[in-house]
Amino acid sequence: MESQLELAINQSVDAHYSNWVYEALDELPCNFTITDPCISGNPIVFASRGFLEMFGYSRDEVVGRNGRMFQGEGTSRMTVMEIREAIREERAIQVSLLNYHKNGTPFWILFCMSPVISGEDGRVIHFVAVQLPISRKPLRSSRHGKSDFCLCEDGVKSREFLLGSCRREVCSDSVSELSHSTAFDSFFDSDIGVEVEEFCEASEFDKQKATTSISNILSVLTQYSALRGKPISERSCCVEGQSIPNSALLTSLGRIKQSFVLIDPLLPSMPIIYASEAFLKLTGYDRHEVLGRKHRFISGSDTDPSTLLQIYECIQNSKPCTTRILDYRKDMTSFWNLLHLSPVRNASGKVAYFVEVHMEDCINQDGQALNAELRQLGAIAAVKVAVRSATMGLGSSR
Repeated sequence: MESQLELAINQSVDAHYSNWVYEALDELPCNFTITDPCISGNPIVFASRGFLEMFGYSRDEVVGRNGRMFQGEGTSRMTVMEIREAIREERAIQVSLLNYHKNGTPFWILFCMSPVISGEDGRVIHFVAVQLPISRKPLRSSRHGKSDFCLCEDGVKSREFLLGSCRREVCSDSVSELSHSTAFDSFFDSDIGVEVEEFCEASEFDKQKATTSISNILSVLTQYSALRGKPISERSCCVEGQSIPNSALLTSLGRIKQSFVLIDPLLPSMPIIYASEAFLKLTGYDRHEVLGRKHRFISGSDTDPSTLLQIYECIQNSKPCTTRILDYRKDMTSFWNLLHLSPVRNASGKVAYFVEVHMEDCINQDGQALNAELRQLGAIAAVKVAVRSATMGLGSSR
């Protein structure tokens, strides 16, 4: 007789997709898992053939388990915390992660995860996670004059190499302290771990490959969910790559009370990657309905095209912009939006994002317009400080 967990796992896929989805997923060449956050522990409900071969496990050994089984003493606690926050906030993420084969050999992967969203009620029903082995590449010379190499697929040869290859010093002076670390107690949900800085970076080619794999998987799920009569949201199939604020930046942005969104101008659709609580209240949207959407999705039929062109030209030229534009809430009611847009530069001085601050124009008294503008400029300044602080010293490529 099946246990409640086994029954829930079996129903997790069958309830949302046609029975043929298993064969279709197994034909995909990428290494990936599907997990169900609606089941306690967010267990794996499907693992691809490539994934099983890469880690050396059988499907029975993996399905029903959580991600801690692939982690070990060298897995970065900071990275695990970022993934845990992404799961909690129901958003995509792409990071480098040290994992372990069944035989205990460590190797580096590019971990690319995206939520699968129900088209019926907007709930996140699954997470798709692609695990792509990172190609070997040399790193900077160590303090001892010897070149360090990233042994991603072959494993890390020694603890001495593991420590020497970090971008910043591990807090502990003793290698023996690493042996006292234990495995994580739950899937991306433990405070126990070894803080090892990521030192095996994925190439842009690997990042694009992982993003493409996610899109292919989501396309299959979209097709077979439609056959079941329970379509998933089209937004879940829009994976924008590594356009995810890190945990430090998210914390800082969460303290800013103004209505604003953070936009990634480096991607073709210029998606929104952060939306404040005040913006959600102003427009009536839920967070999952905003993140990943194209910039200016709140524009509508009566929005002035010349104003939109002005905004896009400012983005193209990395210049700030102040304007008044007609926008639309979720319920399709329109409002005049006092908009301030400004480029946000990272610690190295490059434009990483654009911040767009919104305020409904309902000002009738003298002096209030000036106060509103000052509040918006204050919000822009706060976002810029947050981005620079979050990227300072973290080796951000943005």
